[in-house]
Amino acid sequence: MLLLIVYAVTVPAQTAPPAPPIAPVRPVIDNYHGTKVSDPYRYMENIDDPAVQSWLKAQDNYTRSILANIPGREHLLTRITELDQSVAKVFAERLSADLYLVGKQLPGDDVMKLYRRKQLTGEDVLLVDPSKIALAPASQAKGKNTIWGWAPSGDARYLAVGIVPGGSELDGEIHVVEIATGRETGDVIPHEGAEAWQPHWLPDGKSFVYGKLQTLPAGAPEAEVRQKFRSYLHVLGTDPAQDKPVFGFGVVPSIDVDPSLIASVEIQPGSRYALGLLNGSVTPNSAYYIAPVDSIGKSNRDWRKFADLADGVTSVAVHNDDLYVLTYKDAPRYKLVRTDARHPDLATAVTIVPPGEAVIKEIFPAQDALYVRLLDGGIGRLLRVGYGADGRVERIPLPFDGSIWVAAEPRLPGILLYATSWTRAFKIYAYDPVTRQVTDTKVQPQGPYDTPANIDTVEVKAKSYDGVSVPLSIIYPKGSKLDGSHPTLLYGYAAYGASESPYFETTQLAWYEKGGIFAVCHARGGGEYGEEWHQAGKGPTKPNTWRDFISCAQYLVDHKYTSPAHLAGEGVSGGGILIGRAITERPDLFGAAIDKVGMSDTLRSETTQNGETNIPEFGTTKTEAGFKDLYAMSSYEHVEQQTRYPAVLLETGVNDPRIAPWEMAKMTARLQAATSSKKPVLLRVDFAGGHGGMGGTVKQNQEAMADEWSFLLWQLGAPEFQPAK
Repeated sequence: MLLLIVYAVTVPAQTAPPAPPIAPVRPVIDNYHGTKVSDPYRYMENIDDPAVQSWLKAQDNYTRSILANIPGREHLLTRITELDQSVAKVFAERLSADLYLVGKQLPGDDVMKLYRRKQLTGEDVLLVDPSKIALAPASQAKGKNTIWGWAPSGDARYLAVGIVPGGSELDGEIHVVEIATGRETGDVIPHEGAEAWQPHWLPDGKSFVYGKLQTLPAGAPEAEVRQKFRSYLHVLGTDPAQDKPVFGFGVVPSIDVDPSLIASVEIQPGSRYALGLLNGSVTPNSAYYIAPVDSIGKSNRDWRKFADLADGVTSVAVHNDDLYVLTYKDAPRYKLVRTDARHPDLATAVTIVPPGEAVIKEIFPAQDALYVRLLDGGIGRLLRVGYGADGRVERIPLPFDGSIWVAAEPRLPGILLYATSWTRAFKIYAYDPVTRQVTDTKVQPQGPYDTPANIDTVEVKAKSYDGVSVPLSIIYPKGSKLDGSHPTLLYGYAAYGASESPYFETTQLAWYEKGGIFAVCHARGGGEYGEEWHQAGKGPTKPNTWRDFISCAQYLVDHKYTSPAHLAGEGVSGGGILIGRAITERPDLFGAAIDKVGMSDTLRSETTQNGETNIPEFGTTKTEAGFKDLYAMSSYEHVEQQTRYPAVLLETGVNDPRIAPWEMAKMTARLQAATSSKKPVLLRVDFAGGHGGMGGTVKQNQEAMADEWSFLLWQLGAPEFQPAK
């Protein structure tokens, strides 16, 4: 997405230091299955070392000094702020027939707050202001509080809310508030439960299950943080320290759980059944178990497996005694089947929606029917599937082509529908199964920039190195001449089977107003064409990902949307492999790049907090084949001395538990030492931020966007961003 959501600190214009600090080289030699690999900056992995901290701060000071002095940056920030504050950002969730939970960020608000609302047109009453919730002192010191997620009880009496400080996911807490009053009950699940925390309430409305990381002893390896995961039951008014595990590692004697799997329990409102999931954290498929919901907390022996990981099941919905199962087994673009919850058997399940050209992405149970979201050539489609053996499958007409998301409540008919596109701001619609109409709820206010008339889009296919056609979305100012002169930002992610769907934010206009073009490469490794597309860009096939990206970049150059001097690439998180290997394989193709909280040292990522859980996606150095795959992915290992690399802005947050901050530090040091282009390699560090700015405030995001786009416009030759000679 074009939205570059990161951290920021306002830095007044000042004289920049003459150069960033040089990192000393202290090589460490590793032997991987007979292959010796030298790591010149291994010491940086001790991120708490005072010398490393000093280097990070000096790098950040240098970077912010450079960015603050880019001509045009302050005007760009003013425009971004104006656009961002032009309209409130709102979403809604139904709690009962006439009660809604509303999330809202008004112009001037620094963070989102939660409200309750009677009827769609009713007045909003403040329910949760994260800044007013007190966390443990050690957590509060991490940064400003933001809302991480929530779960209402079935009777709409209570709301469990996740609060995270400064994007530090492992330091968040779950608090419970009364929906009628907004008062806290005093139930607080401490930070150990926040990382994969999603609560699910039991039918009694007084207890919920939640995920919880184990508490490690001092000195334990970071890679063990996400091991031996369990789900626990909390009863309101009791001590969370006494909460008992109900599913997961070592909990059920008859279930042998791999310690690397994440265990969770899902309870669909109104259902007689609870679902237990074992998931690889980054894998789309899970192993599924089922138990009577009234056995939770009483017996852990009632769990029965009905889907193994090999069954490719990604989602399950329950209606009475029917299980609706979404699977990609023998159907790379997925199929929807139904089986009996009392005796589930996938081998004899009835196919409800067969595999087709469109990818079946998600299923949402409502009272009247099951709603099914499809991805058809990058465009969202919606099906309504009636329950039971005679249920009709019908397509619901949508207000426009773009992306859709669905909010359904299993005990209420119809759905809320969120829709957006590359050139339309998102709106909230309601589908009424009685009238069969989709109508604008007006919950999201109309903004002055919602449907800009001066932006156009085109969907094309770029031929990759092996002849495979790769979808490429191009968004550009109308009337742009194809003369190769436009500053162009090409984004890609392509990991975990995630799809890049059309999305528009008003702040993007600030880029287009500078003549900028934005493009998205839907490379292999994503989910645009289902699990087959995902498998074609993971593990041993991962090189397809960055080569697809390179091919999309070449398409933009060949068709004169831009030229290498005016082209930038961007990757975030797992997309760090994509951008890192693109600029190390084809440094001549890009004028600039943004590598944000990017995975770069894939040989060492396995040792981090999130390392073990990424093995299913990327592989492990424990095998020779896995080592070779990870070595091929490692942009850190492919940086070569005396190479003309593009300008690169690298970004990290010290509180990031997903991509260790030392990955960006090591990559920065190596690029700075190797590049011969004399273009800047800058490291931007947020000492109170998390993964890619998650948990950042509005002001932080605006500042970050101004920094990033100013850096790109400067390096891509936009006249008003060039320093005076």
